[in-house]
Amino acid sequence: MAVGLIGLALILPVAWAASSLVHLMLAEVLLRYVLKVAKNNMVLEYVDSGMVAIMLAFVIRTFGVQAFKIPSASMENTLLIGDHLLVNKFIYGTRIPGTGKAFLALRDPQRGDVIVFQYPEDPSRDFIKRCIGLPGDVIEVKAKQVYVNGRLQDEPDVLHRDLAVLPPESGNPRDFYGPVTVPADAFFMMGDNRDFSKDSRFWGFLPRKLIKGKAWVVYWPFDRWRVVR
Repeated sequence: MAVGLIGLALILPVAWAASSLVHLMLAEVLLRYVLKVAKNNMVLEYVDSGMVAIMLAFVIRTFGVQAFKIPSASMENTLLIGDHLLVNKFIYGTRIPGTGKAFLALRDPQRGDVIVFQYPEDPSRDFIKRCIGLPGDVIEVKAKQVYVNGRLQDEPDVLHRDLAVLPPESGNPRDFYGPVTVPADAFFMMGDNRDFSKDSRFWGFLPRKLIKGKAWVVYWPFDRWRVVR
C-alpha cells in the first residue's frame, strides 16, 4: 500500500505535465506532416529541437525553477526593485496546480527563508517576503521590535527608515501588532524594509498552499549576482 502511494505521488506530477503538453504534441505532429510533404528536413530538425526545448522549459518552470522580478521596495536592501532572481520551486514540494497539494518536499519553510507566494487577497499577484513565524509560533511587534514566542528577534537584514513609532491607538498595525498565534499550515511573513512593507501585519497569515518557492539567486543585474539569504 505504501509503495503504491509513493508511486502515485511520483507519477501524478509527470502525468499532469504530460496532459498539459498534449496540445504542443498535436501541434508538432501536424507541423511534421506539413513539413514532410514539403520534404524540408532541415526545418523539421529545427522543429524537433524547438519542441523539445519548449516542453523541457515548461516542465522546469512548472516543477523546478522560475524567474521572478522584484516589483517593489518592500524587501530592500536584501532585494532591490528590478532585481531578477530564480525561485526554487521544488524545495517545499512539487505543487500540483489547482489542487493546493505538494509532494516530495525536501523540507518545510523555515524562519528567515525569503519566499515567493501568491498574494492571499489577490492570488493572481506574486509577493515576496521573509518568513518570520511558523505554525504554532506566537508573534508580537512592540515599538517596531519583533518577538517570536516571547523572544526578541535579531534581524540584521531589517531596515527602519521611518523614525516615527506609530502607537497602538493609531489603528495602524505597523509598529504594534499582536500577540497572535500562527495557525496550522500557515506562516507569518514580513518585508525587510519593515516600515514600507504590506505584509502579514496588514493581510494576515500566509496559507501554505499559496507558497510558490524559495528565493534562490539574484542573476541580474550581473553585479548583484548572489545567493539570497
